Amino acid sequence: MDLEELKKIRAKNFIAHKKKKKEYYLKNKVAKKAPRKEINYEEELNNKNFSSKIKEIAKAQKAHIDDRKELIVKKINEYKKKKKEYYSENKKQRLEYDKEYREKKKEELKQYRRDYYKKNKEKILAKQKEKRKS
Repeated sequence: MDLEELKKIRAKNFIAHKKKKKEYYLKNKVAKKAPRKEINYEEELNNKNFSSKIKEIAKAQKAHIDDRKELIVKKINEYKKKKKEYYSENKKQRLEYDKEYREKKKEELKQYRRDYYKKNKEKILAKQKEKRKS
């Protein structure tokens, strides 16, 4: 086989694969779309049923959270532990980076102040004179 034949076979197989994949996802999409129950909002949320519906929804949400509470707390604690370990491992690097960052910002701030003072020299001096008089 030469290179051209291999390219044709590869392209043919790739197209067949894409077609098969598309059919699979379309089949799953159709299977997932179950007919939904229609809701009559006028009946469900009228003045008589509104407060009871809201209470029912709140109870369902609270029950869901209560069921997952242990898992949520476990994940939060695990995250805190990971974060603490990460910071303790990289403490020297962080401190070094912070030091460099502060030095860099310090120089930028000094330059900014110089430029600002040059730009607004008269205004600043006038304000200082007024403060000294009063």
